[in-house]
Amino acid sequence: MTRVSLFSSPLLLGFDEVERLLDRAAKIPGDGYPPYNIERVTEQGQNGTGAKERLRITIAVAGFTANDLEVTLEDRQLVIRGKQKEDEQKDYLHRGIAARQFTRAFVLADGMEIGEARLQNGLLTIEVHRIEPERLVRRIGIKDLN
Repeated sequence: MTRVSLFSSPLLLGFDEVERLLDRAAKIPGDGYPPYNIERVTEQGQNGTGAKERLRITIAVAGFTANDLEVTLEDRQLVIRGKQKEDEQKDYLHRGIAARQFTRAFVLADGMEIGEARLQNGLLTIEVHRIEPERLVRRIGIKDLN
């Protein structure tokens, strides 16, 4: 069976990398833990010129310390991992808060840059900046071979 690609049009040249990114995003498990928000934050540029946009990812990681968390950028994929150590010395009568490990991944587009990551009050916040690419217009010369 042949798979029809979204980018199979002959007018879309060189978009195979985008197709691979979409495939990768589709394979990211979505078990819902830990819950997260993605917020668009717009700031006015200096002297009121041009609004700068960034994204803020906030992940609920109650019970995790900064040492229990790892934030990495792997080939345009932002990966957040959390792993808590089991406390073997505690004798629980009821255990409703599990020391659960997780991996949460986000595929980033070209021009996205990771800013700072902060942990405060059980929330891990990661700033993602959108770098506006420089628009280039270039005239291509035509060789007349006649």
